Amino acid sequence: MSKELIRLVDCGMRFDGETVLDNINLYFNDSEFLTLLGPSGCGKTTTLRIIAGFLKPTSGDVLFDGVRINDVPPNKRQVNTVFQKYALFPHLDVYDNVAFGLRLIRPKLTKKEIDMRVLEMLEVVSLKGFEHRSVASLSGGQQQRVAIARALVNQPKVLLLDEPLAALDLRLRKDMQQELKRIQQQMGITFIYVTHDQEEALAMSDTVVVMDAGVIQQIGKPEDIYNEPKNAFVADFIGESNIVDGIMREDYMVEIYGRKFRCLDKGFAPNEPVDVVIRPEDIDIVPAEEGRLVGTVTSVTFKGMMYDIIVDFRGFKWLIQTTDFCPEDSRIGIKIDPDGIHIMKKSHYSGMFGDYSSFSEEYDELDDASLELDEEESGDEE
Repeated sequence: MSKELIRLVDCGMRFDGETVLDNINLYFNDSEFLTLLGPSGCGKTTTLRIIAGFLKPTSGDVLFDGVRINDVPPNKRQVNTVFQKYALFPHLDVYDNVAFGLRLIRPKLTKKEIDMRVLEMLEVVSLKGFEHRSVASLSGGQQQRVAIARALVNQPKVLLLDEPLAALDLRLRKDMQQELKRIQQQMGITFIYVTHDQEEALAMSDTVVVMDAGVIQQIGKPEDIYNEPKNAFVADFIGESNIVDGIMREDYMVEIYGRKFRCLDKGFAPNEPVDVVIRPEDIDIVPAEEGRLVGTVTSVTFKGMMYDIIVDFRGFKWLIQTTDFCPEDSRIGIKIDPDGIHIMKKSHYSGMFGDYSSFSEEYDELDDASLELDEEESGDEE
């Protein structure tokens, strides 16, 4: 069983009378990769800064190994931070950037000890042989690795990462996701990672904490967060979801649009109104006469390996992801297996998500923006 390392107890944060964190309770285990996930303004970076010591909570306590550290300054905590902007020193080479913290915080170390630590960290982040390179000559991914090496060289118990991949392109970002997970496993220390990218969170984390409006919405393993969301916000934020109104007629039986569907959920009151989550990839398209529900295709978008199809069911737009092409205006039927249906309690998020009415308009807006850009560039050339 993992040892608890950090605990936030009723931690609240207010700025100018506005609540940014609403008395959250959360713990972090030793050697765990935990991700704080949520939209901008949800409180995830504030949580990270409280752990780092850059902010002092307006209420509650921060415990490290069971000891209250609210008043301990950042440089005295056994944590280090990698920021979104790496804050490397452009006038120093890779070696001196990594060694900077050691020389500052541990001035009694000998040159041999510093050499050993720096070279060890550069090998961990796959930058062996880059010691004398200018940081300005490095790619974005290499600069990020230097920042990680600089943070790890002081041997912290916890590494805090505030959206460190945000500035990288998609391919490099995916590569660095694997690299960060490898580094965390090799070093065996706790990583606390902040992102608004649900794919990053699912790919790297042992535990995901979903936040909104300063409140923790759900904590769990990536698979549990995706497959068993607690409310409509989590279901919508973690991947694509069709979220429709339903009635739980009895255990393992939900009614949608007047049709009963078998599901795997139980424990609801008879005839209780519920939110029903159906992931786009869990829907099977069949001929209209064979479908449990029948709708009209309103939009088809080719995505490479599959199509994103928007289907109108009684005025509510569903997203279906399929390898089968269905032309616009065609009538199709759908079938859903019991394990493709997830039932949630009603919440104040009910009715806010899951309708893809604006889907095609969003693509039209992107096309219009691209057209305007092309016209501007053409005008410049003239």
